[in-house]
Amino acid sequence: TASWNGSGDFLARIGLSWGNSGRAVSSLGTVTAQFVETKTGTAGGYSYIGIYGWSVDPCVEWYIVDDSYNRMPVNPGNTTNRGTATIDGGTYTMYLRPTTGTGGSRCSGVTSWNQFYSVRSAARTCGGITISQHFRAWAAAGLTLGNVLEASILIESGGGSGSISFPIANVTATGGGG
Repeated sequence: TASWNGSGDFLARIGLSWGNSGRAVSSLGTVTAQFVETKTGTAGGYSYIGIYGWSVDPCVEWYIVDDSYNRMPVNPGNTTNRGTATIDGGTYTMYLRPTTGTGGSRCSGVTSWNQFYSVRSAARTCGGITISQHFRAWAAAGLTLGNVLEASILIESGGGSGSISFPIANVTATGGGG
């Protein structure tokens, strides 16, 4: 469970981590998630519920958004549409978004990086997410991840006062080498 009250940007996650150097997408095997969520309250101007992660070399912050406190599909703004992909029975719009900042980046010394998004057209509060299929769809759209640092179930909210519970929140990687 997680809760927030008037936070500027609240982010909580649970999942897999591959350390500070990460692992190549090709060595991860099939990465999947199962989730069930129940939410209450509000989450401000933006919110993402789904999968979150980072890669290094290149530095990329990435999101798979399956639900939001706001109306789906959400658009994170300042994005370039990179097409759609049908994955796990839903249609996702893929976006590229450049961003800058300090402190939020998991990439040492980097002050600007790209964000990749897959945003589901219709919200869902439970199901399976085949994360590896998003990696393949991004690559086909010219969005190349580096070594993956993490793949985590996510709640991110830009304000408001609310809470979320995940009775099921599992991320697994099977069949990878090394």
